[in-house]
Amino acid sequence: MKVILVTGRTVKQGFWKEYGKFSKAYMESVSVCYMDARDMERLGIKDGTNVQVSTKHGSTILKALKSTRGKHSGIIFVPYGPWINGVVDPETDSVGMPSFKGTQAEVEPAPEKPVLSLEELLKKQFRKLNR
Repeated sequence: MKVILVTGRTVKQGFWKEYGKFSKAYMESVSVCYMDARDMERLGIKDGTNVQVSTKHGSTILKALKSTRGKHSGIIFVPYGPWINGVVDPETDSVGMPSFKGTQAEVEPAPEKPVLSLEELLKKQFRKLNR
């Protein structure tokens, strides 16, 4: 399903970051994808199903969660964090910060694929950069 990816800070992400980015709680707060309930139905997935989010810049596996922020079909929200960094456009247009809003993406069910731990994710990303 084609969607628009929006990223940003959340209270949970900010709180758990203070306990360490290698903590399980931090991982669980940022390795998620908030989706409109109707979009989840269209994809045939339930709350907590793993999904693959892909853009022309990369892809990642995240846990889909039903958004409580009202109806927003066609838009997914992912908290800032390492799981989404490899998916957004790295171009900063000379401002030093990539655009984390409005990225065209595709989301698909991936119940058989695991959400990588931070260690696994970093190893995957750095291997990709060193090729």
